[in-house]
Amino acid sequence: MEKNIELIKSQLTLAAEELLRAADLKSGQIVLVGCSSSEILGHEIGTDSVPEVGKAVFDALNRALKAKGIFLVAQCCEHLNRAIVIESRALMGAQMVNVVPAPDAGGSFATAAYRAFERPLVIENIQADAGLDIGDTLIGMHLKPIAVPLRLSIKKIGQANLTAARTRPKYIGGPRAKYDDALR
Repeated sequence: MEKNIELIKSQLTLAAEELLRAADLKSGQIVLVGCSSSEILGHEIGTDSVPEVGKAVFDALNRALKAKGIFLVAQCCEHLNRAIVIESRALMGAQMVNVVPAPDAGGSFATAAYRAFERPLVIENIQADAGLDIGDTLIGMHLKPIAVPLRLSIKKIGQANLTAARTRPKYIGGPRAKYDDALR
């Protein structure tokens, strides 16, 4: 297991670095991560939650994102309606809900986030700037409305599919409209 954990951490560090570059994320922005530890280990989502894997995923991503001033938020599993675990200072004034994630209701990754954050909050929804979906956890509902898929060199974390996305402002106007390419 220890060898697998180190491989998972190195895959996640590379994926986070590529996401930061491709999405052109700035300090204070939010990256949403949905993660199935079951899928990482080759099992069906929701069937074999492994706290050590959830913690390893959180630690690797939090380290990479925090170094750039980016907030990591964790999507819970469907048993908590895909609620979000967030550090309170990342979204001041957010409307919290009363639940504490656990490996069998929330998932190992969300549980690790809740335990690691200084002042964790659980909220029902968010509109994140970018995201990583590890194991087909369906993070799209928590991204800003215009999500753009990103192709990373890392396609899997362990055995789990990895999908990445960034968001951009909505284009409005017609054929005469001009756009700011810096906003992508």
